[in-house]
Amino acid sequence: MSTIVFVHAHPDDEASQTSGTMTRLSAEGHRVVIVYGTGGDHGTLPEGHEGDLAELRRAEAEASARVTGAQRLVWLDHLDSGMTGWDTNAHARAFMNADVDATARLVADVLDEEDADVVVGYDWHGGYGHPDHVQVHRVAARSVGLAARRPRHLEVTMNRDAARRLFDLARAAGMEGDWDVDAPMDDGNPFGTPEAELHWAVDVTPWLDAKRAALAAHASQPDAAGLLAMPEPAFVAMMGWEHYLEPGRPVGMVVGWPFAQTSR
Repeated sequence: MSTIVFVHAHPDDEASQTSGTMTRLSAEGHRVVIVYGTGGDHGTLPEGHEGDLAELRRAEAEASARVTGAQRLVWLDHLDSGMTGWDTNAHARAFMNADVDATARLVADVLDEEDADVVVGYDWHGGYGHPDHVQVHRVAARSVGLAARRPRHLEVTMNRDAARRLFDLARAAGMEGDWDVDAPMDDGNPFGTPEAELHWAVDVTPWLDAKRAALAAHASQPDAAGLLAMPEPAFVAMMGWEHYLEPGRPVGMVVGWPFAQTSR
């Protein structure tokens, strides 16, 4: 059995991006660890909730972990940077401003403690350019070289071409919405990664009930609630696949399970 460490920017990112993969890994007996760069303190405090937002979001992450089987959560304790251009970008403790080497050393310490086989970060622009997601990419990539035993390195991303096909079908069916995956996102780049550049496509439809439950654990947050409100066919089409890059791997997307040969 192997240990896979996922690095995520905020609590709820694990639910929307990798919860299907994590649930399958746990079901197969692998150890799943999640490192969060921030506590998601720029999330939404539900109306009428009495208490601290950071405490709520940690509790939601723990509830999500009970669904996916993640066995350890690590918090780097940086502040949520907010979207590009927000005043919060300038905060000294914002994750986007953290020293990459020092932060990667903290992640590498987790990799060493766990004798990790794989570390999973984000693609080069964090899927849609959020500053904290871009920082996850930098930190996770740097941690690989700092770990005592160099782990495999994967990067979760979104299939831009599949998303375009899905939204084209939705518009053809008369559904409202003008979101364009090819338009500039938060950092001026398009959404996700072109299909031709992907390395792994993982079918997580057998674990969609768990993915829904992981999202429901974060249902206080509008993004998670919005995904849960999608019509069933759209949810299956959008959330039924999780895609990964593997730096250094030859070009070509493989539909399969990237962790089949991971155990050492």
